[in-house]
Amino acid sequence: QVQLVESGGGHAQPGGSLELHCAPTQFIFSVEDMAWYRQAPGKERELVAQISVYGNTKYADAVKGRFTISRDNGKNTVNLQMSELKPEDTAVYYCYADGFTSPRGTRFATWGQGTQVIVSS
Repeated sequence: QVQLVESGGGHAQPGGSLELHCAPTQFIFSVEDMAWYRQAPGKERELVAQISVYGNTKYADAVKGRFTISRDNGKNTVNLQMSELKPEDTAVYYCYADGFTSPRGTRFATWGQGTQVIVSS
């Protein structure tokens, strides 16, 4: 069972920066898409940023120009650099990954446990 662990959440002031990091707890044969989602209190989980194994990225309109997603294909890790943070960025941030666990094509899709980000003065 593939498991992901996030780190780097915490508190930041408006206009500040934080970086989130996500890594698997074990070897994964092949990771395709990786992403960060977030869920604010009382709201549905939403896509923040996504990156393919080829490095193609997609961002939510609310974070374009402020957040940058990156990955290390050798380590199957994904980062989210967040700058110019706003109070509305406050949420639990979840890492996501999908791919294959073996050459025989056993597919997986999994989430991390989430890391809290609070933006306030």
